[in-house]
Amino acid sequence: MNLSAVFIRRVVMTSVLMIALVLAGGMAYFALPVSELPDVSFPTITVNMSLPGANPETMAAAVATPLERQFSGLPGLETMSSTSSVGSTRVVLQFALSRNVDAAAQDVQNAVSQAAGLLPREINPAQIQKEDPSAAPIMHLIVRSKTIALPLLNQFAKDRVALRLASVPGAGQIDVNGAQKYAVRLFVNPHLLAAHHMGFDQIVSAVQAGNSNAPAGTLMGRARSYTVRADGQLKRAADFDNMVLSYADGAPVRFRDIGHAQDSVENLQTAAYLNGQRAIEINIHRQPGANTLAVTRGIQAALPAIRAQLPGDAQLDVLYDRGDYIGASVEDVEWTLLGSLLLVIVVILLFLRSWMATLIVALALPISLIGTFAVMRLLHFSLDNISMLALTLSVGFVVDDAIVVIENIVRHAEQGASRMDAAIAATKEIGFTVLSMTLSLSAVFLPIVFMGGLVGRLFSEFGMVIAIAVILSGIVSLTLTPMLASRWLDPKKSAGWVFERFDRLVEASERGYARSLEWSTQRIGLMAAIGIATLVCTAGMYAIVEKGFIPQVDSGKIDGDTRVPEGTAFADFLAKQNAVVKIIQRNPNVANVESVIGSDNTLSNSGRLLIGLKPLSERSGTAEQVIQAVRKQVAGIQGITLNMRNPPAIDMGPTASNGSLQYVLQSTDQKALYAQSDAILQDIGRVDGVQDPQSDLQLKNPQIEVILHREQAAALGVTAAGLQDTLQSAYGGRKISTIYGDTDQYEVLLQVAPSAQADLNALDALSFNGNQNPGITAIGTQTSNSSSGTSAVLTAAGGPMVPLRAVADVRMGVGPVAINHYAGLPAVTLSMNLAPGVSLGDAASGIGTLMAQTLGKGDARAISGQFAGSAQAFENSLKTLPMLLLITVLLIYGVLAILYENALHPITILTSLPLAGFGAILMLVLFRQELNLFSFVGLILLVGLVKKNGIMMVDYALDLERSGDARWKSPRAAMLEAATVRFRPIMMTTLAAVLGSLPIALGFGAGAEARRPLGIAVVGGLLFSQALTLYLTPAFHIAMAEWSARRRARRGGTARPPAPSLPEPG
Repeated sequence: MNLSAVFIRRVVMTSVLMIALVLAGGMAYFALPVSELPDVSFPTITVNMSLPGANPETMAAAVATPLERQFSGLPGLETMSSTSSVGSTRVVLQFALSRNVDAAAQDVQNAVSQAAGLLPREINPAQIQKEDPSAAPIMHLIVRSKTIALPLLNQFAKDRVALRLASVPGAGQIDVNGAQKYAVRLFVNPHLLAAHHMGFDQIVSAVQAGNSNAPAGTLMGRARSYTVRADGQLKRAADFDNMVLSYADGAPVRFRDIGHAQDSVENLQTAAYLNGQRAIEINIHRQPGANTLAVTRGIQAALPAIRAQLPGDAQLDVLYDRGDYIGASVEDVEWTLLGSLLLVIVVILLFLRSWMATLIVALALPISLIGTFAVMRLLHFSLDNISMLALTLSVGFVVDDAIVVIENIVRHAEQGASRMDAAIAATKEIGFTVLSMTLSLSAVFLPIVFMGGLVGRLFSEFGMVIAIAVILSGIVSLTLTPMLASRWLDPKKSAGWVFERFDRLVEASERGYARSLEWSTQRIGLMAAIGIATLVCTAGMYAIVEKGFIPQVDSGKIDGDTRVPEGTAFADFLAKQNAVVKIIQRNPNVANVESVIGSDNTLSNSGRLLIGLKPLSERSGTAEQVIQAVRKQVAGIQGITLNMRNPPAIDMGPTASNGSLQYVLQSTDQKALYAQSDAILQDIGRVDGVQDPQSDLQLKNPQIEVILHREQAAALGVTAAGLQDTLQSAYGGRKISTIYGDTDQYEVLLQVAPSAQADLNALDALSFNGNQNPGITAIGTQTSNSSSGTSAVLTAAGGPMVPLRAVADVRMGVGPVAINHYAGLPAVTLSMNLAPGVSLGDAASGIGTLMAQTLGKGDARAISGQFAGSAQAFENSLKTLPMLLLITVLLIYGVLAILYENALHPITILTSLPLAGFGAILMLVLFRQELNLFSFVGLILLVGLVKKNGIMMVDYALDLERSGDARWKSPRAAMLEAATVRFRPIMMTTLAAVLGSLPIALGFGAGAEARRPLGIAVVGGLLFSQALTLYLTPAFHIAMAEWSARRRARRGGTARPPAPSLPEPG
């Protein structure tokens, strides 16, 4: 039964169905979310634990290791890394993409609970957060003022800006950096403290008792009840200065007698600047799965109301908006799509020479593409660079089916059939061919759709969109196209010298092709040699082409990370980083520079920069060129290193190291690991294509080691606990109390005065209470009414004061800034960047060769290593992508074998694949493009595209053989006729696909760097395969047919029944 005949005869039904499809797709288009890439949210859980005052070694041994042992057995865990620094441990757990992040978080919470008994008793509760390392902040805001104090500006940023923006749908975590939150600092003079025979513990107890916010209860009267409120809160530094700590000889000892209180901020070691002006930074993340563009637009809409509430001369500026780049990128792809559409229509018009025929074919384009939006909406896809790229590429071949159908209808009409008869006969004749092309091309993307991991998550949407568009185009070409042709097709060709000259060119090409095909089919051996040589050359080209992973794009932003030598004072660090900022600001391509020191999850000697570039139209250099220029200029600043990179679209680094390439060294022997890592880093720095090598191992952090003489200390009543408690109170900025405000809480911090921290000798001023419970001085309480209003007055029953030097030795030393673990073992992460023009594959190959020669041998025999982050994903892709291509080819073979019920015809059709692969890789090499994820998907797409030519020739040749006409009895005669007749539609479909992909290959607009390799691969593969497939496929078909005939003759068997076609109409 010819199903197309039903739609050809029923005009209203066909029209209504197509209109409904277009309306559904149009409504779905405006409802689809817009984002840069499909959602790739790595299920990542971070566990943060703090133990104030503990050194990195203690945190690693007592906190990180017990936690890692509990975490190691969690289901779906892929990577585990930890960083232990002074007083804190951060463990990052990254799970498989298929793992539910909420379930993973629950497993982590259970593991932390099980490890609780193995952790120090004094440790603070764990903070467990769900994060996505691939989700960089989508917006950076800056709040600044020339007159308003930073604490007030910080309060406005947190209470007004951050809280308001958190309510925007899709907005996730909001970080406030450079924070200058109000706090009261109690600075103690240790000499005065000792002179009053007091210890730090007495100050702590007195402040906690004198600054209280406890409920007082309710007075229940006969007629009414009264809430009792006792105001025990101190609000400002002056209140603490007047606080009575104890009584000595009947006189009060106030805090101002042993030090002074100061209105200050919580963190004195943090600062944020914008172009040299102090500011507060606000970083906004999106929630997993949220529409990035919708979130940024929602935030932009909320900013005017927030700005109207700004105090004084405060300014709120948008430093970076990822939505601008995403919107521009998607818009550029839409323009590319339009350009491809117009080019394809021109090709159709030139070949058909009929405006009506062109219109009929061209209608298949918008209907197929618009209808695809409806299915995308049902599948919860988004309008992103991947899906729009798929639609753009689809333009070149969704018209193939319609072209084949209309060309066959025109041919029947030219032979004298009426339009209705021509449409029915042509669809009956070509229906099986269209079905074969549609199903086999759709099947190309099944392996991608069902592939797991990052590649599957990224490109399953790509494969589904193309498959949907192809299936819809097949439906349209067998329903609407012949229906319209049966009513309005005019077989008369348009006049005009352009059409005539082009037609003469095509006819001359046909005649030349027929003659050359006759010649080539008589030289099967030569054709086979060309095919084998092409296959060998393809393998050789694959070996030499540069390989990458995810292409870098210029999004107008550069991330910078700074580092100064361990132990550098904050003021010195700040001066050096400001000097770097001034140099960067002089670059004419730079719009602004944000500088931050002391933000969360960074080490004390690390800072970061956010360099905003001017729009592409206003600058003369790319982001990579700016990076290289700044590197040279900053190299002259001593005492600071700057590491810059163009941020990737997906950041997969689980470690805290910087750089686009990471290599992790591991060993059970921590000393050997630390001893050899520097030499290995220097070797890596000499690998071609590597720059900015850096290690996260920092062992030269200046330390003061206090060694307790236990017997002497015991005799004087001093314990290790008392010693550590006093040192933490003196130098740890210890939080001892809280001030409760109307909308927030503020800390009261204790430490010795800055003047008493000048050098190592400052420790001589520390003294301890010598009594039976050292460090925990006996306290007596009496009631008094003091001018400070503090009702609880504490008196000390202290013994003789014991100087620190009497019970301990003090000496200088060095230690690590942080201790890192990877997969539960001590680890050192080496990070580096790629030099301009160097591919990730070349650099990874060089490093891999070096590591194979170094690790496990000699002094490094106990050390192992592996790539991490993007480099690790790249290594995995090198293993999985070729296998994916092989599976795709086998799947196509299976589909064709089922359709033709023949094992040899699919092989004939697929002979064009090596030719396409060679052309694609050759073009990548010539245009200095990488074979990356995008271009590799182009190779898979070529598998579906180039076999269309083979299908058209082989299918028609088989039809001729089945016709019973004596002229086409031999396979050679049938193939010569089929190839000649199908030459024109093959040229049309190939040229349409080439020109449809050409705008992508040329690469214009935002994000073009990512799209260009795919377009070049497709164009190159189509051109090269087109040139040779027209000869190799007929030759191979004839050779296989003759071989089959000889084999049957030797066996004395009967001829094999011809391949099936669609059933005859009833």
